[in-house]
Amino acid sequence: MTMTRQDTDALRAFESLADPRASVRLRAALAVGTAPNPRFVDGLVERSAVEPEFFVRDMLTWALTRHPVAVTLPPLVREVGSELPQARSQALHTLSKIGDRQAWPAVSGAVLSDADDEVARSAWRAAVVLVPEGEEQALAEALATQLGRGDRETQRSLSRALVALGAAAGAVVETATTAPAPHVRAHALATLRLLRDPDSGFEAAIEEAKRVVALGGSGREGR
Repeated sequence: MTMTRQDTDALRAFESLADPRASVRLRAALAVGTAPNPRFVDGLVERSAVEPEFFVRDMLTWALTRHPVAVTLPPLVREVGSELPQARSQALHTLSKIGDRQAWPAVSGAVLSDADDEVARSAWRAAVVLVPEGEEQALAEALATQLGRGDRETQRSLSRALVALGAAAGAVVETATTAPAPHVRAHALATLRLLRDPDSGFEAAIEEAKRVVALGGSGREGR
């Protein structure tokens, strides 16, 4: 089969995704996304799993969103089960950008509690985008099991996910403000404050919550 000039250019761009220079890989991802070709989708997903540069990974995600959902969803959903943390994280990130709820079954409880913080954060962001109508309460309950987890950035990501669920998260987060573990109570209190006042900011909310817990309170007294 004779290749056209366009086919040749597309193949050259795709092959450049393996170039040692990040700037070349970035331009290659842009080129592949600008002229979508379904035969490159599996390769884009595979490259996302190992690409070391954030900006290139982000361009790879954009390139995948330019392709038909019917072509991109199957390999991305498979990738969520990969043994490589970056592969799982990037697949979840891309699924959140595509935003098609057919991918919802891939965001399982195991993924939401993935041992790798970056994977878990990607799963939380994807979950609030993909959750079907009527499943918000169950998702909030699953997310609440992760309260108190990880460093400040991880906790901020979880709080944002719960806040994005709005009223569905209120009761489960309030229940967590009386959890036995102080770090869980503090994170729950900070999240509850953000649910009531999204403009208050996570840093101020978590510091105030820590003070309340240190003084032996749950933040629910007097309400």
